[in-house]
Amino acid sequence: MSLTIFSLIVLLFSIILHEIAHGSMALRLGDSTAKHAGRLTLNPLKHIDLFGTIILPFLLVIIRSPFIIGWAKPVPVNPYNLRDPKWGMLKVSLAGPSVNFLLAIIFGLIIRFVPLPEALASFFGIIVFYNFLLGIFNLIPIPPLDGSHILFAFLSDRFNNLKVFLSQYGIFIFIFFLFFGWLDIIFQGAAILFYLTTSQPF
Repeated sequence: MSLTIFSLIVLLFSIILHEIAHGSMALRLGDSTAKHAGRLTLNPLKHIDLFGTIILPFLLVIIRSPFIIGWAKPVPVNPYNLRDPKWGMLKVSLAGPSVNFLLAIIFGLIIRFVPLPEALASFFGIIVFYNFLLGIFNLIPIPPLDGSHILFAFLSDRFNNLKVFLSQYGIFIFIFFLFFGWLDIIFQGAAILFYLTTSQPF
């Protein structure tokens, strides 16, 4: 039970840091929308998304999923304010997963090279695994995840119909695949990165 509670806490604050990274990158590139909306804060109440932060993790706990995943309310970004109109949104989208991968690598290297009490190593291991999980998860190229913005940045105007289709129906496609196979693939990917970083199996 304690590991489940800690996992939920790690998930919550990892997705908050993920969203703060988006907003901070946007601010650095000239868009202060997230800052003015009060989203550059660790206050969880500012980031809660009904489905991604509450319903989905709760459902995964109920069905006894081996891990829990979710997302926060996306930070508001006005792409027209960005100083880099071509690649600005790409940079903003990459900022979130990059922070998750960075956190995972830092705590993973601590596990690998610093002698830790078993309990602390287990807690750090959860931080590593969940941040790798979030990093991979958010790179899926389907709205509302960051991977869709990354994909759209490379698609030309002749793919506008695809962009519109994914924007309208992406959440349904995402939910379908989430419960019919993607969870296992994401889990395996995170487990591989966990092993490569810590030299230990998850």
